[in-house]
Amino acid sequence: MPSPEFVDAVLDVVARIPSGRVMTYGDIAESLGSNSPRGVGRVMALYGHAVAWWRVVPASGHPPQGHSRLALPRYLEEGTPLRGPLVPGEYRIALSAARLGYDHDIFTEVAP
Repeated sequence: MPSPEFVDAVLDVVARIPSGRVMTYGDIAESLGSNSPRGVGRVMALYGHAVAWWRVVPASGHPPQGHSRLALPRYLEEGTPLRGPLVPGEYRIALSAARLGYDHDIFTEVAP
């Protein structure tokens, strides 16, 4: 079970991801000075409903596992860059355009 401090830190980072942009599980771990993308995934699985969960994606660019149908309308509404046919299960996030760069404030302000 992730520590309460780690949970709070992950959710704080996710809450700061701008609309139409995404971060990978690894990006969030990196921003926190952690080497545990799986820990970030665990936090999102347990507590992600409280934040913009669709903005956290695996490095493959696929939507969060099992949530492609729920995420697609949110991506379209926010203007998140997508690739492939816009059919649940068949699209991916265009990470080269949607992913926050390592020069974004999240990486410089949140990291300990």
